[in-house]
Amino acid sequence: MATRTELNYNEWMPTVLRVGPYRFFFFAADRDEPHHVHVEREDKIAKFWLDPVRLQTSGGFSRAEIGRIRNLVEEHRESLMEAWNEYFHG
Repeated sequence: MATRTELNYNEWMPTVLRVGPYRFFFFAADRDEPHHVHVEREDKIAKFWLDPVRLQTSGGFSRAEIGRIRNLVEEHRESLMEAWNEYFHG
């Protein structure tokens, strides 16, 4: 059974995709911003706008890794946009 902390974490920062070491998620407080996704691996977090796909913040990732993450965001853009609309406008 999930703990209260895990429930709050999932409610406020829901994971919408996992690919390899990357977790793609939203912050609930970002409702008024344009469509975007946060991507984390260990202690690094990047933010990508989704329409069009472009990097907002790199959060400690190397340039090469940001390129790989951007490719993943582009590859999954449609499902990420759908997840955003479901979560924020559901």
